[in-house]
Amino acid sequence: MLRLALAGARAIVDMSYSRHFLDFQGSAIPRAMQKLVVTRPSPNFREAVTLRWDCPVPLPGDGDLLVRNRFVGVNASDINYSAGRYDPSVKTPFDAGFEGVGEVVALGLSSSATFTVGQAVAYMAPGSFAEYTLVPASTAIPVPAMKPEYLTLLVSGTTAYISLKELGELSEGRKVLVTAAAGGTGQFAVQLAKKAKCHVIGTCSSDEKSAFLKSLGCDRPINYNGEHVGAVLKQEYPQGVDVVYESVGGAMFDLAVDALATKGRLIVIGFVSGYQTPTGLSPVKAVTLPAKLLKKSASVQGFFLNHYLSKYRAAMDHLLKMYASGQLVCKVDLGGLSAEGRFTGLESVFRAVDYMYMRNNTGKIVVELPHSVNSKL
Repeated sequence: MLRLALAGARAIVDMSYSRHFLDFQGSAIPRAMQKLVVTRPSPNFREAVTLRWDCPVPLPGDGDLLVRNRFVGVNASDINYSAGRYDPSVKTPFDAGFEGVGEVVALGLSSSATFTVGQAVAYMAPGSFAEYTLVPASTAIPVPAMKPEYLTLLVSGTTAYISLKELGELSEGRKVLVTAAAGGTGQFAVQLAKKAKCHVIGTCSSDEKSAFLKSLGCDRPINYNGEHVGAVLKQEYPQGVDVVYESVGGAMFDLAVDALATKGRLIVIGFVSGYQTPTGLSPVKAVTLPAKLLKKSASVQGFFLNHYLSKYRAAMDHLLKMYASGQLVCKVDLGGLSAEGRFTGLESVFRAVDYMYMRNNTGKIVVELPHSVNSKL
C-alpha cells in the first residue's frame, strides 16, 4: 500500500503492477516507461547508454515526488558520468541524466504538505533521462511553468554563480576570460561577470556565437576559428587577465595559464576537450605549471558543484529572481538548427550529445519530452 496524493486529493492507492495503468479520478500513470540506462561504461555515449522501453514507473515514498519530465538538460559531463568517472564504485546498469523540469503526477503523503499534483517543478537528481523520475521533495524547486529556461539554471547557472561568487573575487574593472563562453554554463559566467562590472573576454567557435556574446554584453568575443586566442590575449591584454572561468582543458588551459595576470585566478569547472577520450584528459604543459604560478603569485582551483550543495538553494533562488525580473538571459538550444531538427523524445538525447561535442550549440542544450498519447494528465 502506498500513500499518494493524486488530482489534488489524498488517497491510499494499491499501485499493483498487474494493471497496465493506474487510473484515479481521470488520471493515468503507465505501469512502464522509457529511460536511458548506462549499461557499459564508456566515454562514447552511444556505446555506454541504452534506451529501455519497459522500465517500471517508480513508486514515490512518503517524502518523494513522481515527476513526469517535460524538458531534460544535456551536459558535457553526461559523458564523464556514463564513463563511470564520477563514482567508479557504481556498477551498471545505472540511470543517466542530471536535471529536469516537469509536472508532479503523484507524491507521498508528507510531500503533499508543500507540493500538489499538477505543479511544475525543476530538479537536479540522477535519472532525469526518463519519462518519469522520482525526486525527493526536499530537493525539488517549484517553478511558475514548465519552461526550458528554468532548466538552464539547475546545473549550468548555479555552477557559474557559485564558482564565481566563492572563488572568483569579482570586482569592478577586473578582466575576466570565459572559455566556451556561448555554451550552457559560459553564457551565465559572461552575464554574472558583467553584472559585477568586469571587463569580459569570451572564446567561441563561430561569428554567430560572437554576436550572441556581444548581445550578452561581452566586451571582447574571440572566435578561435578566425583568430588565435593566445595572440589576441597577448596583444590586447599584455598585463594579463585577473580571472579565468575555464571549461575546455588541453591547449586552451595552457593559453589561459599563460594569460593570467599577477595574482590571477583560474577556476577549472571542466575540461571538455578530454571527456570523449579513454583517459578523460587532454595533454597540458603541467610540468611548467608550478613555475608559471609562482612567477605570478597566481592560482588554479577546481570547482565541482556537488561540493557546494550547501550554497545551491540560495543560488537557485537568486537566479530565478534575476530571470523573473529580466536581468538574466537563459539561452536554450532545442536543436532547431540541427540537421535532423528539434531534439524531441529520449531517443534524441544521443543526437543532442553529438551536437554538443561538435560545438554546434549556442546556450544550453535541452531535449523536450512530449506527453504520451496514452496519458490523460
